[in-house]
Amino acid sequence: MAGWAAGGAAPRGDDFSFVSPVVKYVLFFFNMLFWMISVVMVAVGLYARLLKHAEAAMACLAVDPTILLVVVGVLTFLITFCGCVGSLRENICLLQAFSVCLTVAFLLQLVAGVLGFVFSDKVRGKVSEIINGAIVHYRDDLDLQNLIDFGQKEFSCCGGVSYKDWSQNMYFNCTATNPSRERCSVPFSCCLRDANKAVINTMCGQGMQAMSYLEASAFIYTNGCIDKLVNWIHSNLFLLGGIVLGLAVPQLVGILLAQILINQIRDQIKLQLYNQQHRADPWY
Repeated sequence: MAGWAAGGAAPRGDDFSFVSPVVKYVLFFFNMLFWMISVVMVAVGLYARLLKHAEAAMACLAVDPTILLVVVGVLTFLITFCGCVGSLRENICLLQAFSVCLTVAFLLQLVAGVLGFVFSDKVRGKVSEIINGAIVHYRDDLDLQNLIDFGQKEFSCCGGVSYKDWSQNMYFNCTATNPSRERCSVPFSCCLRDANKAVINTMCGQGMQAMSYLEASAFIYTNGCIDKLVNWIHSNLFLLGGIVLGLAVPQLVGILLAQILINQIRDQIKLQLYNQQHRADPWY
């Protein structure tokens, strides 16, 4: 700014602009991409939510993945909307709101990661609580049921701590007064898989909770999913680090581009004011 603001210097032409089209439109299309992704997230979340029965949906609200999808989608929509409009209209207020929101989101993720590492025991307890809640509502929500089955098959596990955790579910409960046909059983996703069998026996977990660990281990996975999940995390730290980095880099790039564009817009405003003053007073 000093070059053109020096006393007596001629103003730059009206066609000159400090605002770089490259920075402006890279930031715009960057936000447009994530804005469209957020719209898809909200649409999928709401569609999945509306397909469920109201009572079942409310029963497992705390562990419903569609709620998380909608919330993240709405927040992403609002933040990227500020970025899109702010960059296209060169609006400093919207760009600052976008930059501040991204900075807060980045810091919250950073703090959550540090706290999760420092208080790993409490995190483990919270994960155990969530898994036990999911077990209780296993039959109430089809999406939740599919998610649990997928997790148990992928990690070759059953229940939270052990296969006997399934007694917390009213259908699999082992009490003598339970009239369910699945009494004392476990879901089919707990069963040992036989590659030679093309058809899955969905009743393979019948009566498994009544057996000892040694007896049940011949038919199902007896280890809980919490230990399996912890072991998987320890074995895939580089992969998780890459995912975290992949989430952090776009946020940092967005913050950097927004700050560059804000400074360019401010310089442009100063230039316009200077040119106006110079026209009014050539000796200014």
